[in-house]
Amino acid sequence: VRTIMGFTEASGTVRLGGEDLGPIPPHRRPSLGLGYAPEDRRLFSAFTVEENILLPGRVAKLSADESRRRLDRAYSVLPELKELAKRPAGSVSGGQGKMVALGRALMLGTRLLILDEPFQGLAPVLAQRYAEALRRLRSQDKDITLLITESNPKLLETFADVTLTIERGELESRASH
Repeated sequence: VRTIMGFTEASGTVRLGGEDLGPIPPHRRPSLGLGYAPEDRRLFSAFTVEENILLPGRVAKLSADESRRRLDRAYSVLPELKELAKRPAGSVSGGQGKMVALGRALMLGTRLLILDEPFQGLAPVLAQRYAEALRRLRSQDKDITLLITESNPKLLETFADVTLTIERGELESRASH
């Protein structure tokens, strides 16, 4: 995940839609349609939930109309975020914070959405809601690719087309649903 985002060096080639990402600096990769939700969420606690979601669009200098369209997309995938919009991000639960991080990743993730351990630490009911949000996203946007690192692949069964298991750096199995 860190290599795709350009945070570490790779000896091979990472391509997105046939384009070599190697020469593209990390800060330019989101403009290619890459959204990233890190494992630790990395929310700005003094910002509201909505400000956290909008932040990548501001950094990418999206127009106000495009930012609103993408915010509406995030709210359609994660309707509970609209209810939390005005709350300080520092006041949301860990599970809600994972949802905010997903909403933020959706601001720029129009082609590839990378989710690093999104279910880690979630109570079963929140894990189910998160999975429902991902199913909603897949039904609304058939062209987006989700790359999810997850230590419990059972959580991906209801929406993953392909599951690859990597154990100690080796591709162990491949399954489709």
